[in-house]
Amino acid sequence: MGKNTSVGKYIEGLPKAELHVHIEGTFEPELMFKIAGRNNIKIKYRSVEEVRAAYKFNDLQDFLDIYYEGTSVLREEKDFYDLAYAYLEKACEQNILHSEIFFDPQTHAARGIKFKTVIDGLYGAIEDALKKRGISAKLIMCFLRDVDPVSAMKTLQEALPYKDRIVGVGLDSAEVGHPASSFKEVFDEARKNGFLTVAHAGEEGPAEYIWQALELLKVLRVDHCIHALDDKKLVEELVRRKIPLTVCPLSNVKLKVVDNIKHHPLKKMMEKGLFVTINSDDPAYFGGYINENYLAVAKALELGEQDLSVIAKNSFRASFIGESEKEKLINKVDTYNSSFEG
Repeated sequence: MGKNTSVGKYIEGLPKAELHVHIEGTFEPELMFKIAGRNNIKIKYRSVEEVRAAYKFNDLQDFLDIYYEGTSVLREEKDFYDLAYAYLEKACEQNILHSEIFFDPQTHAARGIKFKTVIDGLYGAIEDALKKRGISAKLIMCFLRDVDPVSAMKTLQEALPYKDRIVGVGLDSAEVGHPASSFKEVFDEARKNGFLTVAHAGEEGPAEYIWQALELLKVLRVDHCIHALDDKKLVEELVRRKIPLTVCPLSNVKLKVVDNIKHHPLKKMMEKGLFVTINSDDPAYFGGYINENYLAVAKALELGEQDLSVIAKNSFRASFIGESEKEKLINKVDTYNSSFEG
């Protein structure tokens, strides 16, 4: 058996968590057309093939334009349920034992969709997936950084009656020109109300945005963070504080943040002692779910089973579950390693 075949087989069975996935970004064209038909909504694409052909992006904004076209068909609680349950089934197939899922209520509020409709659909799918498939999941509500922070504060207030269903808040969407510092007041209020905090930073934006996320938003994890390597002091600080980074390799290449998977900085990040995890971001749009991301970097950067095992364990350590549950899941990685035959 060849090396790549063996690594691929190893990844398929490796227990892992996913900490950076946008539920709206898991919207496969087949489900998009099904829900559009159910809701009598006409979208500009005529077929599944035409949608897939459109998944060629020059940058983050190109992607967001298509992304928002897809979300326009989501109207009813069942739509959000079906979207989340489809992702969780796929996650189970890829041996994800726990997932922390981003959702964007402002995207839906702008179309007149009530917060309750979104949260009831997503949370219902999470409850059912736990019962039926054994996968655990938590929700992280993201604020859109290219929308006024006043809107983010309004969204936070709308979320408060449902805070038992939402573990944390995040910051996503177009990064350049929208510094994390603009959202300090919103994140302060979120922490006062018991929400954990994460933020996208250092994807297209500079290392300075990562500093802002750490110092002003006081995030517990940084999403993407590949431009941390541009700032030696920042790298030292991230290592010192053991801040987890949710890296999304195929996304970085698809959005042309990295020109080739062979040039992805993930291995350098590991060599510098950074606390990295691998995730899929918007897998329906970026050509791969979590296993495809693991395999792409394993091949391109020559990562072995030991490297991949460290990353999988990191994913559990970086999650927002209890310490005893983390240890149980980490032990599953050790058990798998001792029994795996390549």
